[in-house]
Amino acid sequence: MPLAADPSLDRGILRIQPLATTHDRLGFSCGVPALDRYLREQAGQDARRRVAAPFVATTDGVRVIGFYTLSATSIELSDIPPAQARKLPRYPRLPATLLGRLATDLSVRGTGLGRVLLVDAITRAVRSEIASFTMVLDAKDESAASFCAREGFIRLPGTPIRFVRRMDDLAAVVGAP
Repeated sequence: MPLAADPSLDRGILRIQPLATTHDRLGFSCGVPALDRYLREQAGQDARRRVAAPFVATTDGVRVIGFYTLSATSIELSDIPPAQARKLPRYPRLPATLLGRLATDLSVRGTGLGRVLLVDAITRAVRSEIASFTMVLDAKDESAASFCAREGFIRLPGTPIRFVRRMDDLAAVVGAP
């Protein structure tokens, strides 16, 4: 998908792919030191250890302009809003997919890349053959929390930063079976 709307982006086709050693992580800056540090120092280790699956956005195959991570998690049945939990089996914990981190480089702010990354993450999670009832997002700050809410995720009661959205609902959003 082209991202030619913003002249600050390198001309090219946006690719979202698993993090590789060929990706330039040092030049990435999203303005949140913890996320910048994670991409530079921890993401590769998490991928090798299979703790998280980092995916990066690039237009030239090298420079990272955005990233996100996916991993397996579970969620307490008691944490799920009653309207969603009504027809679920009474297992104490349900399988979920964690979108743990999502960030875009400051150079591409306002281009919609964050939403593109979110849709890509949802599409990968929905297409997975591993069962997952819901996607869980942990917002780093109020700006991220607002993004989650705008995208239809529901804030879990009693948690300031945790959001969820059912996989069957997300499948309909991305047009997957």
